Amino acid sequence: MYSGLLIVLLPLALGYCIPCRSQSILHVINVSVARMVYLILFLMGISLAFVDNLSAHLGTIFTVCLTFLACITLANLAGLWLLDVRRGRVSGERGAPVISKWSLLLDSIKLCLVILAGVLLGQFLDPEWFAVDALSEWALMLLLLLIGIQLRNSGMKLRQILLNPWGLAIALVVMVSSWGGGLAGAWLLNMPLSHGLAFSSGYGWYSLSGILISDQLGPVMGSAAFLNDLARELVAIMLIPALMRRHPSCAIGYGGATAMDFTLPVLQRSGGVAIVPLAIVSGFILSLAAPVFILAFLSLGG
Repeated sequence: MYSGLLIVLLPLALGYCIPCRSQSILHVINVSVARMVYLILFLMGISLAFVDNLSAHLGTIFTVCLTFLACITLANLAGLWLLDVRRGRVSGERGAPVISKWSLLLDSIKLCLVILAGVLLGQFLDPEWFAVDALSEWALMLLLLLIGIQLRNSGMKLRQILLNPWGLAIALVVMVSSWGGGLAGAWLLNMPLSHGLAFSSGYGWYSLSGILISDQLGPVMGSAAFLNDLARELVAIMLIPALMRRHPSCAIGYGGATAMDFTLPVLQRSGGVAIVPLAIVSGFILSLAAPVFILAFLSLGG
């Protein structure tokens, strides 16, 4: 499994070493990342279709997903609430509405439909000749290479991260509290604790957590991990407007790694431009941490 850790992290590191000053090329990379996410989820659906007696595993998928979602959510919100007690409320004017909540929810529904389409197609494919695992691995490596380039050229420098203690604190609280929730979920489900820690280290990055855990623990657990992190995004979209004024750390932190992309428009609309640097710093750190910790915990085995 340690070789798997190197294979997955190497493209991310290589991408981070590639500077790109062309806005047109960066635009192509951004579009490609979005398309790659759909491809990986489609392949995950095909992999899920190859599971023997799939219908019997649906209960397991949703039980694991809901258990981890509940445990991690409670742990995250408790830890971030304590951080808000010390930091206080956010000041500044709200931003203008940018993207509707329903539009974001529709995007999440599309992701689920892509997996469903993969499951349907997989019914007509022969797993003996369709190497879905190899295709998924190569697609993930390409995705991580492109994401590494995105992170390098996002304008976020190490100095900016270290000089933003609030954003750094949010990311650290999310990490530690997520691990606590993951351990609780693993205990409730009678799973190896290392698996619970891996489940809790996706931080909302559903395409990454789903494919990495699927590769190591099988498509059933991978699907549960995907739904857990996707549901986290949906809950974040609903909670951010209600939490922002009194509990800004909760609003920013619960979005996890998506605070720098998917949930950023909702954060900006609810908290104003002053929130954006905090969200980007927190999301940036969690995005870098997610693949490292998922694979590190999976490498610990049972």
